[in-house]
Amino acid sequence: MQAFLPPPARRAGAGQVGYIARHMLAGATHLAAVRRWLARALLALGWLACRLPLRWQFALGAATGRLAWRIGGRRRRIAEANVAICFPELDAAARAALVRRTFAGIGIALLEAAWAWTRPLDALVARCRIEGLDELLEAQAEGRGVLLAGAHFLTMEIAGALLAKQAGFAVVYRRNRNPVVERAMVRGRQRHYAAVIERSRILSASRRLQRGETLWYAADHDYGRRHSVFAPFFGHPAATVVAARLARLNGSAVVLFSHFRDERRQTWTLRLQRLRAYPSGEDEADAARLNRAIEAEVRRSPEQYLWLHRRFKTQPGDGAIYGVDQGRRRRRAGR
Repeated sequence: MQAFLPPPARRAGAGQVGYIARHMLAGATHLAAVRRWLARALLALGWLACRLPLRWQFALGAATGRLAWRIGGRRRRIAEANVAICFPELDAAARAALVRRTFAGIGIALLEAAWAWTRPLDALVARCRIEGLDELLEAQAEGRGVLLAGAHFLTMEIAGALLAKQAGFAVVYRRNRNPVVERAMVRGRQRHYAAVIERSRILSASRRLQRGETLWYAADHDYGRRHSVFAPFFGHPAATVVAARLARLNGSAVVLFSHFRDERRQTWTLRLQRLRAYPSGEDEADAARLNRAIEAEVRRSPEQYLWLHRRFKTQPGDGAIYGVDQGRRRRRAGR
């Protein structure tokens, strides 16, 4: 206990503040190191597990996800809040069951990601059916670029890699705060995509569209008020990034990309739908139309959507969907 006590009283004022700050920094550095080693261990386990027979992978992944659900925590509470908002017609038992199935699916998704990042995909091609591939290839042939509008379905890692074998494209992603995961994720994705572009480099991404290339962009993240408009998602206002603005730069086609797994057969279905007469030029109308299209796909298999991300974290008023998170961000912004 002695090492964690404050310094003697004579170390008052700035000296005491410096003493405490150094110990806090040392603690934060230690915690970061633990997280890096934990990430390395989990990645190594994923590398091993994705070499098991596929049916075993699905069973192991689902069991891991169910364990994560039992442990609970902040992400489980976020998922429960999202499901309550989006499916008010379900009773409490049905909503809880949906959240449990989502967690089980996330466990499978982790092993799908491990496979996509480290193994050849040849063994999975025969297990994949692509609907609407001709619409994407037709749009690419027009030469004005294609915005492949995606959403956070659980199968995004394996589905994106499988589609890239049929039609090349670049991908925009959000940086992971853990440098070990970040490095593994970028290297794994670089095996399949023409480019892996961090979201802060949006100008680089837009130039690819202007050159007539295809860009995969997740249109269902809440990036705050600055680059978004509010549009309904499952009947609730959601800050929606105006992805259509990217398409307007070069008159690029917009193709919605959704994807699902069949756990019983261990197969995947990829769906591509071109949004005709889109964008319209009206940001709110374009955002609402894209949200409706994504919502329709989510309803096909609600448990295969990533309800763990804070889709409604930014709200028009002062309400905070996920507890105090929104208020904390406002206080930080005001400093």
